[in-house]
Amino acid sequence: MQITLLQGILLASMAFIVGLDDLMEAFFLFRPIMVATFSGIILNDLETGVIAGGLVELAFAGLTPAGGASVPNGTIAGIMTTYLAITQGIKPSEAFPLALPFCFLMQYLGTLKGTIFAFFMKPADNMAEKGDAKGLVRLHVLTLIITGLCFAVVTFLCTYAAQDLITSIVNSFPERLMNGLSVAGGLLPAVGFCMLLAVLLKREFMAYLIIGFVCACFISFGNILPVALIGGALALLDYHNTGKEKASGGVKRGI
Repeated sequence: MQITLLQGILLASMAFIVGLDDLMEAFFLFRPIMVATFSGIILNDLETGVIAGGLVELAFAGLTPAGGASVPNGTIAGIMTTYLAITQGIKPSEAFPLALPFCFLMQYLGTLKGTIFAFFMKPADNMAEKGDAKGLVRLHVLTLIITGLCFAVVTFLCTYAAQDLITSIVNSFPERLMNGLSVAGGLLPAVGFCMLLAVLLKREFMAYLIIGFVCACFISFGNILPVALIGGALALLDYHNTGKEKASGGVKRGI
């Protein structure tokens, strides 16, 4: 499938907007599950966009930048996974590993952008000393525009401009390689979720993890919503019980 120029422009425009949100972290539109869904709508395949978004979101759930360190860009991964799955007619699990080089490219570009932004600090300090609020606003708007353009240009070049090259590369892959990519793409979300659990999981919450695992794997549900509702109910119970203990002066629970 070939995308049209209009679809390429729409993808770039969407990337520009989520790029602004990526810098501000205002509405979290930059998360993979959001950008993949938007990309699916633009490419007329919402179902694939949602599936690809969920896959990439799980893989990037525990990947968080610490300090000045940069991480592979999940936003571009969500866009490119959806784009590759739809245009190449492959499964999202096969498209996800193919999208990783693009998110690494955006990671390096983000490092370069951050280095350039460091030169803005001296002018910003001078404006702050002089009380130049309008100048500071213009400087912040400039950084937002630069960030948005980075996302937009990379998205347009990697989707519309390079679509013939990408198609020829994907078509040259043997079936064994595509099967391997599918297996790798299925494992990456589990790795991402394990990274998240390594940071968030505490011993006192192990019981909830076991309950969720049993519900998801051994009870037949049409979708994951009942498991999410059970998790929400357990969270509410824990919240109210903790509140009662604090109100009565009880000792904080934990192992």
